[in-house]
Amino acid sequence: MLPQPYAGLLRCAGLLRFTNRVTAIGVTTLRQGELLERRIITPILLSLSLLLIALPSRAQDARAVVRLAPSASQLSLAAGEQVPFSVQAIDASGAIVDVPLRITGPRNAVSIEDGMVQGLQPGEYEIVVTVVVPADTDLEPLSLRVPVVVTWPRVSEVEIESGAILYEGTTVEHRAWVTHADNSLRPDPNIRWSSSDPSVATVDQFGNVSTQMLGTVTITASFEGITDSITHEVIAFPGTGIELMRTPDAGVRTGDVIHFEALVRDDAGSVVADASVNWSHSYSATEGMLGVPATGQMLGGDFVADIPGIHSVTATVGALSARTSFEVASRDVVQELEVVGYGPENRYRTTDLWIFEGMDGRDYAITGSKVSGGFSFFYDVTNPAVITKIDSIQVDARTVNDVKASPDGRYAVLSREGATNRRDGLVILDMADPTNPVIASFYDEGITGGVHNMFAGDNYLYALANGDKYVIIDMADIYDPKYVSEYNHPDSRLHDVWVADGLAYSSEWGTGVVVVDVGNGRWGGSPDNPVFVTSYATPSGATHATFPYYQESTGKTYLFLGDEDMNRRGLAWAGYPESMGSYQSRFDPLTGTGGIPLVTRGYIQIIDFTDPENAEMVARYEVPEFGTHNLWVEDDKLYQAYYEGGLRVVDVSGELMGNLYTQGREISVFKSASPTGYTRNATMVWGAQPHKGHIFFSDTNSGLWSVKLLPKQRPVS
Repeated sequence: MLPQPYAGLLRCAGLLRFTNRVTAIGVTTLRQGELLERRIITPILLSLSLLLIALPSRAQDARAVVRLAPSASQLSLAAGEQVPFSVQAIDASGAIVDVPLRITGPRNAVSIEDGMVQGLQPGEYEIVVTVVVPADTDLEPLSLRVPVVVTWPRVSEVEIESGAILYEGTTVEHRAWVTHADNSLRPDPNIRWSSSDPSVATVDQFGNVSTQMLGTVTITASFEGITDSITHEVIAFPGTGIELMRTPDAGVRTGDVIHFEALVRDDAGSVVADASVNWSHSYSATEGMLGVPATGQMLGGDFVADIPGIHSVTATVGALSARTSFEVASRDVVQELEVVGYGPENRYRTTDLWIFEGMDGRDYAITGSKVSGGFSFFYDVTNPAVITKIDSIQVDARTVNDVKASPDGRYAVLSREGATNRRDGLVILDMADPTNPVIASFYDEGITGGVHNMFAGDNYLYALANGDKYVIIDMADIYDPKYVSEYNHPDSRLHDVWVADGLAYSSEWGTGVVVVDVGNGRWGGSPDNPVFVTSYATPSGATHATFPYYQESTGKTYLFLGDEDMNRRGLAWAGYPESMGSYQSRFDPLTGTGGIPLVTRGYIQIIDFTDPENAEMVARYEVPEFGTHNLWVEDDKLYQAYYEGGLRVVDVSGELMGNLYTQGREISVFKSASPTGYTRNATMVWGAQPHKGHIFFSDTNSGLWSVKLLPKQRPVS
């Protein structure tokens, strides 16, 4: 039996929770409806003893620190640039104290690793340095803030893009791309445009060139002293008529994409090639729709309506124009949602979930937990109305962030972060009997630094390694898993990985989504030879989760990319004020006081990935004042965990364009909250997964839920 002083110290330090016996795997069983708990500790007891002995001295060392001395009082660097940065802890005599320090910065703005700071996003930020103190002391940790200014890299090139012919009396849009010295592109550069002869053609501040008469003209784009020019010959416009066509020609609802085509013809009836068409849209508001801020979106010849009513689209080429009006009906997709079952959990913050059919034909759920001492919970959800907790496993970890089961139900896997021996890795479970999960093996080769997320296939497991790379593991023998290969995208940090059709989609924050052939074969990749395919960076620079979806009705492949940003800086409502005082503290279940919801932002960015080598952002799903988390797409429905925004079910049928939120595509919204939750009456949906006609989701503050969409009720005539 472990001596009580040491056991108590471990509990206070939040490092491990023990049963009454110390074994490699200790088991306590409670029957008759009570929780069956398996508690796992590291078998290397010697290393634990050393850790215990070291804790008091660490506390003394931390008390000795009187100041922190950074290598620089402030940092200034360009995005993409790295500079060295270190901090020393100093005692009253001026001597260096050997204590652990936590050095952090805004994760989408700067990267801090191995004594180097890298700029990611231009702006003014702070690096926060804090002395790490043992959890069993009342010592206030000493901290330091170092200002960081990240600037844009030096501009190396400006390039004008315009392939259209300049006909007399027409307007043609020109675009310019600005490239930095590191080959990255400057987003939304403020280009200065000029014309060599305004009597021939003028250009506005947005690059729109309007021709006045026949002749030669040079258009120049300038940015930060770098220029590019293009010379045009303005020629006579032969067009005498314009014809406007659209598809579909009837039955249009809000959210449906309408394709327009304008054919410009000359006197002989021939089509005038390369005639630049200017498109515009107008809306005739009815009394009930007055004051609507957005009515639709026009992109080239494509249009999508946000609201029902009479819409008009006009195509203009020079003095020619054609206009068509059409009626758009309400999408009318709202369905009532009912709560079917609930598995409450208020002792810990519930993290991810995974629902699967076990090898016995019944349905099961696994959930993780955050800062809980390493708990994962197992449920029988065969009857979604009676969610029954049947087992729990505790591993040596601070947090079990992710849980997965293989599609065939043969094995499950628990991620580990914050293990006491600093070798996190995975715990692999034999699920031959889903009611009695058995630990098959521990795996940490190449992934000791912390596994935040993973993806489980029947034959291979893809596991993140400290947000730096993912490792591919052969799972043919779950009692002896084998390292296969790994993929580490250069100069990038990742958060998640999802695999479909032999392609691995890793979500890599500012890099966006990175796509790698791990068995598709089109690019020559396989599990033992991952081959890079492409990457796509989003404007937000906060790609947190990716879900690939093939849409049968259109033949398109869409990537749903989810942002995550755990703050609301710069917005009118930035979060709960400091004046709330004690109400900002963590919820205390013993007193029933404290705790407030977290604040988030971010949205779903939708990429047309039908041609991987020509991916294009086409749509978004953005709910104001909330932030997205994990997601699932199935049968033309998006099941979105939207943190404080709740569970949201969205119609993603047909071609997608514009903001799905404003188009009436939301089918249902459910705000889960519990008066006895980890944070009371606060919705914080973490992840959602449809399964056999029901929707299961986890709420950080309240546990596991099952809900169901009710059939849509049509009025009886």
